[in-house]
Amino acid sequence: MTITEAQIEEIIELEYNIHLFKVKSPEIANVINPGEFLNIRISDLPIPLLRRPFSVCDVEDDFFYLMFNTMGMGTKLLSLKKPGEYLDVLGPLGNGFNFEGDFDRAVILGGGLGVAPFPYLTRKIKDKKEISTFIGGRTKSDLITYGLENIHVSTDDGSYGFKGNVVELLEINFDNLKNDKLKIFACGPTPMLVAAKKFAEKENIECELSTECVMACGFGICQGCPIQSSSDEDKFLLVCKDGPVFNSKEIIL
Repeated sequence: MTITEAQIEEIIELEYNIHLFKVKSPEIANVINPGEFLNIRISDLPIPLLRRPFSVCDVEDDFFYLMFNTMGMGTKLLSLKKPGEYLDVLGPLGNGFNFEGDFDRAVILGGGLGVAPFPYLTRKIKDKKEISTFIGGRTKSDLITYGLENIHVSTDDGSYGFKGNVVELLEINFDNLKNDKLKIFACGPTPMLVAAKKFAEKENIECELSTECVMACGFGICQGCPIQSSSDEDKFLLVCKDGPVFNSKEIIL
């Protein structure tokens, strides 16, 4: 973990309100793993006070990429940054995906902006494993395909692809996949993660979930991002330190 000043090289607008920052930082790019995150100080002013956590979308040479949408004060201020400006970055933080395991095919499940960590995961495993990617959104405009491969899509309103949610889309395609040894990697809204966890347990498939939580410190000091452990009803893990990626069997959502 380090604190560094990282320079914004390029800003790309993928969709309306969806931004992709290309940021130069060898200190981060050379050590971060898919699913780990960075805590970024948005402004030199006292407000907003806390850093904001962002998963790394992709890594290429000495550059890392951030994907985000503008939802609140922090991301609004971040979206106003220009190429050449610097970000105050703390990281890498947390535990990422375990993509070196014994499986033949990665099943990637992304809901909305939950696709953010998957271009980097795809880059890391595409030469070693087969990949099937399932993404979902409320409408066609919520679908983000940047950096993904072998994509199947769903929308809640049926405006593009399968009408329904992304786990339902996986279920109707499961017969084409079940002969392979599968591992599910999921990131998205909590209801989607709950459905992915239930599906993985029903089909006895290894599954990792990238969870989200409001964080303050980002490395476990403040104890402000608990998630319930399945091993003990009275025990809690921390999303920032023990996660954000968990084996689906380890946690209760």
